Amino acid sequence: MKRLAFGLALFLATAVLFAQNDLQALAVVKLNKSETITLKQLKNRVEMYQKQNGVSSFTVDQKKDILNALIDEKLVVQAAQKAGMQITDSQVNQYFLQSVSQQFGQQVTEAQFADIVKQQTGMSLDDFMKQQVGMNVADYKSYLKNQLLAHQYVLSQKQNEIKTVAPTDEEIRSFFELNKASFVWNDMIKIFLVMVPKNGKANEAAKKKADSMLADLKAKKLNYDKIKANMESDKTYQGGDLIVSKTAQHAQQLGISYQELMELFGRDIGYISNVTETGDNFQFYAVRQKYAAKMLGLSDVVQPDTTITVYDYIKSNLTQQKQSQFLITAVQDITKSLDTAQNVDRKKTGDALDKLLNW
Repeated sequence: MKRLAFGLALFLATAVLFAQNDLQALAVVKLNKSETITLKQLKNRVEMYQKQNGVSSFTVDQKKDILNALIDEKLVVQAAQKAGMQITDSQVNQYFLQSVSQQFGQQVTEAQFADIVKQQTGMSLDDFMKQQVGMNVADYKSYLKNQLLAHQYVLSQKQNEIKTVAPTDEEIRSFFELNKASFVWNDMIKIFLVMVPKNGKANEAAKKKADSMLADLKAKKLNYDKIKANMESDKTYQGGDLIVSKTAQHAQQLGISYQELMELFGRDIGYISNVTETGDNFQFYAVRQKYAAKMLGLSDVVQPDTTITVYDYIKSNLTQQKQSQFLITAVQDITKSLDTAQNVDRKKTGDALDKLLNW
């Protein structure tokens, strides 16, 4: 019994030592307020980066870089807070859901995201986030909040310079010449699609609505503009133009076979289909325009019925790239100016720091 008690006491003492070790302060950032960066916080951030980058471990020097990044983040966030800037929880939630929705290709709520995760993985949203990024939802949103606040501060400090960042005409034309084969149109067709959603026991009414609209369109009592305008007051249907490419991927997105897609492309302009029933709605379509495949020049629009030319598209993308590069340099300049002995107290340096980071 005494040996068991001694073993338990030794285990508890070891656990306490590890806990105390994790609570060791590595640095204190005090630009606007005093914030301590502990070894535990660094370990959490290292774990997050490991999950995001799919690596099992980092070197001591890489961990030092991550520590410096943590210090930089707190410096910029404190500078932003000192300047009176803030990011609301609603802004963070909106950004979080936008990122999630982009992955699914449709707008989803957090509850819908949680349901999808549960169905596909059997995990809770918190457990899923921990597996993916090393943090639960609340911690990840807190991380996002700091990132957004830091980004806002850097933009405010460099807003005049960033406005001048843009590619030259020569760079735009050179990019086009190097990537000319990528700027092509597949065969495309523009259809006007009308869908009347099913509504439980009211499916017969939905079918009647679709039949009536189809008849009015064929009799020219309705036109496409009027169908779109009426949606503001009539919420029982949806209608609008849709550009369809002759690709297997687009057929899959539409929920039809490639053979059905080929039949669609075989229709003439002006063709109006019959009403068909799907699992969710009754629908019909009309063929409005066809576009033949072609190589695009700099003055061509990138997509039918838009005004953005290939030149504009390349300019916009190169501008974003240049601005991103500029912001990286701007962050480095700003954090370098803020990282002073007055603002940062590094508690561990040299061999002492190397020893702590050797896990």
